[in-house]
Amino acid sequence: MKTKRPGLFGIAGLVLAGAVSAALLGAGEAPKKTYRIGVIAKSQSNPVFQAARTGAVDAGEELSKKYDADIKVEWRTPVNEDAQQQAQYVEQLASQGFDAIAISASDANVLTSAVNSAIDRGVVVMTFDSDIPNSKRMAYYGINDEEAGRSVMRELAKAMGNKGGKIAILSGNQNATNLNARIKGVKDELATLKDKGFTLKEVYYTKETASDAAAMLQQVQTANPDITGWAMVGGWPLFTQNALDGVYDKAKIVSVDHLPEELNYVKNGQVAALIGQDCYGWGYQSVVMLVDKLHNNKSPEKVINNFKLAVVTKDNVAEYEGLWNKWLKKK
Repeated sequence: MKTKRPGLFGIAGLVLAGAVSAALLGAGEAPKKTYRIGVIAKSQSNPVFQAARTGAVDAGEELSKKYDADIKVEWRTPVNEDAQQQAQYVEQLASQGFDAIAISASDANVLTSAVNSAIDRGVVVMTFDSDIPNSKRMAYYGINDEEAGRSVMRELAKAMGNKGGKIAILSGNQNATNLNARIKGVKDELATLKDKGFTLKEVYYTKETASDAAAMLQQVQTANPDITGWAMVGGWPLFTQNALDGVYDKAKIVSVDHLPEELNYVKNGQVAALIGQDCYGWGYQSVVMLVDKLHNNKSPEKVINNFKLAVVTKDNVAEYEGLWNKWLKKK
């Protein structure tokens, strides 16, 4: 018996039915767009960068839902500051096909070449906290560091009753663009206070760890009892307890950053004021800007994006105590 073959129209119908079925099965199943974003901070040991990490992850999750995309945020940060290690991470991320990188530079000079090379390979790069100004980076998000330095000195002068005195500046990595800009800000503001008797003793550099910074601070104060004010362009000593023993009763202190540990020093009167940064926003806003570029081909309106500084004193310290619980995912 011969098997009956379908006619021409029957074949066409089968083909059409198959195509329709395939289309129906595939409807709504188009693969999501995937974006891989690497975040390179200065060090894992500094809590401010843990806040940046939280912000970056939160932004990735929120934007994944908003755009129905798969936005993967990956943390690549040295345990302790190491610009060469950061440069290696930039090269690795570019080689691994990452779409974008957000980085806080330990040394802009070391990182410029690696960042430019990644950009030339199609990676979108932006900086946060510490800029790489001579690179091809898309944008920067952070404070106006010179203004932060000026704010530190203004608050310090106020704490000292505007009566003058010897000022010491505490800084960290000598090659960090952001810290050097803050030092400049302190010095510029100090120059306007010369007639009131304020003079600069010296700039002291420390490793950016709590124990090293606290030890240096106490040693310098003991050796130089004429220091009556400390302008700290980073709050490293204040990340630990009892850092100001032998210091706070001899000199007024104002610092950048407003971590929970630092807030305690304001509450107990050992620190006059803190100049706070949007550490969470370093990560959050960086990812927002990068995804806007990747997904919408939209660059930030400005290359340099600054946020408003927070001035924390004994009068308003309570407002900032709960903020870090969110930033560090603490209950």
